[in-house]
Order: sequence, then C-alpha cells, then structure tokens
Amino acid sequence: MSTHSIIFAGFGGQGTQSMGKILAYAAMLEGKEVSWCPSYGPEMRGGTSNVHVIISEEGIGSPVITKDATCVVALNKPSLDKFAHTVADGGALVINADLAELEEGQAKAGTRVFNIPANKIAVDAFGGSKLANLVMLGAVVYATSPIKVESIDDAFTHVFEGGKAKFIPDNKKAFELGYNCAKELDK
Repeated sequence: MSTHSIIFAGFGGQGTQSMGKILAYAAMLEGKEVSWCPSYGPEMRGGTSNVHVIISEEGIGSPVITKDATCVVALNKPSLDKFAHTVADGGALVINADLAELEEGQAKAGTRVFNIPANKIAVDAFGGSKLANLVMLGAVVYATSPIKVESIDDAFTHVFEGGKAKFIPDNKKAFELGYNCAKELDK
C-alpha cells in the first residue's frame, strides 16, 4: 500500500486550508482515497491552523495527526518548532526559508529538507507575498510525489472556481515555481 500523510502547518488558517484542499482534490481526481482533516482546535484559536491530508491507494479509516508524516510543511517558525519532529524516517520537511530557519539537530537524520524562499519567489514573480503558500505547495508535490502534477490543473478549477477563477493562472504559476525551485534544490 502506498500512503502519503502530509501535515500543512502555519499562520493564517485560510491559506493553509486551501493548500490541503487543493492537494486532496487533486488526489481524489486521480481516484485515490483521501482523508482531509482541518484543525479547528487550539492551533486555530492561537492564530495557527494545521491541515492533515492522508492520501492512500486503499481505504485508510479515520485520519489522525501522526508522528510519522510523510511530509511536514512549515510555513513559519512556530510551525517548524511544533511539527519538525513528526516527520517519518526518510520523509520530507518543506520550510518557508523566509519565515523560518532549521536549527541544528531539529530534523531527524535522513529527513529530506527543502528550504524554499517562498516569500521572495512570490514577491519577485508577482510583486507581493500573497501567493507564497502556493509556491510551498509546489515544493511539497515535488518533495513527496503523492499526486501527478497534471492533476493540479483540475484541482485549481475546483478550489478557485466562480468569482475567484481569474486568479487561477497566477496560482498555477506560483505552484510551478515552487515545484521547479524544489527540483533545483534536489540536484
């Protein structure tokens, strides 16, 4: 069984929730089993939201926050401090390097670390940091390969349909920039 467990963690519930929703939709469009559990607990009340997405080839039952996540996405320093240790052996840690810095010994040995300057990429490409989370999402898909990149196209349409449809091209471009940045770092 191929299972991917991904924790998105960071300040700003709406952006984090959208990232989880995009990934969940993309996997569902491929016919995979998906569990998506937004957190409305203490993290949300404290200004931070985490979204746990489990993608599997088989039924997986009820999702839980796990200490063995395939990937943890840390959008800021508090999220990095809280979740860095939850990455499974050989898993990936994707960090917004403009907002957080990994300390020595903070990640397990064998963890693949991707320090993505997401805010800088978004500012350089779009004149502002609003799409930094989508840059991070692109890096996550490269780091974990839980879904095909092509599935993101349809997922964006489902998540950003209606009045927000005009933003789809920029969202796709931000995703692609993050994907390519992670690919470059992995050489």
